[in-house]
Amino acid sequence: MFTGIVEELGEVVEVTDLPDAARVTISGPLVTGDAKHGDSIAVNGVCLTVVDVVDGAFTADVMRETLVRSSLAKVAGGDRVNLERAAAVGQRLGGHIVQGHVDGTGVVLSREPSEHWELVRFSLPARLARYLVEKGSITVDGVSLTVVDVTADSFSVSLIPATLEATTLGRRQPGDPVNLEVDVLAKYVEKLALPHLPAESAGTAESAGTAG
Repeated sequence: MFTGIVEELGEVVEVTDLPDAARVTISGPLVTGDAKHGDSIAVNGVCLTVVDVVDGAFTADVMRETLVRSSLAKVAGGDRVNLERAAAVGQRLGGHIVQGHVDGTGVVLSREPSEHWELVRFSLPARLARYLVEKGSITVDGVSLTVVDVTADSFSVSLIPATLEATTLGRRQPGDPVNLEVDVLAKYVEKLALPHLPAESAGTAESAGTAG
């Protein structure tokens, strides 16, 4: 489990194609400081398992399912990525509960800079729109953010200078893909409520489905 508070901007060192998978090596001196084989590190919001750690860089295997459902299929050497180690029991939950299981991808639609913050709008798969609410939480490329507004196919967030500087979201341009993870609590509430909804409403919710 993660909290969506990015600890470090890492750099992709190498990507090796494998049958139905890929192996990535990422430089991250902070997150590898106490990392070992089998640990979890979120890379742009995707939970990956550490295979090896050498000289401040870690290697992880990315299975085909993850490549299909996330933007990691497009990373290349030199790319900057958001890194976060798994949450430790007893630490402060600075963001919200993040699983590192991507529900889908969107793209940056627009950026509106202001003196002290920036409003950024992202596209949103229609099947995920029902999980977003104004002032609710969403994870974009592993960053825990608060939704400003949501439509049937997009949503916006306000990014403060600290977020713009410390994460890849300060560098994303219109058209760039991002990983999205909706609040898992919303999905559990839906599943629990479905048996008690009118048949027509339940059918609509079930047919929409979620990925990840």
